[in-house]
Amino acid sequence: MVAFENRTVVPKHVLIRHLDGESVLLNLQTERYFGLDSTGTRMWQHLAESPSIKDAYEKLLEEFEVEPVLLRSHLSELLSNLVQNGLLNVEPADVGTTPSV
Repeated sequence: MVAFENRTVVPKHVLIRHLDGESVLLNLQTERYFGLDSTGTRMWQHLAESPSIKDAYEKLLEEFEVEPVLLRSHLSELLSNLVQNGLLNVEPADVGTTPSV
């Protein structure tokens, strides 16, 4: 299970196309694609833009009427599938940031 304190990074070899609220992700290295419905697309967008998975999760809780445990489960499942297919990388949230003094 991925720690929600980490962050996600979209690899450079991933091509993303948004179509009518849905998305298609293509891994250019493996030539495999992955389709996301509108909910999966919102999850993807928040994961790709947020400083941590936890921040993405909290934004999704505000956006959707869903039980927190169910959202956490669905987000974890999607994240695992994306990482497994080389469509997202998970890194510590503090990598690449300047430490505060």
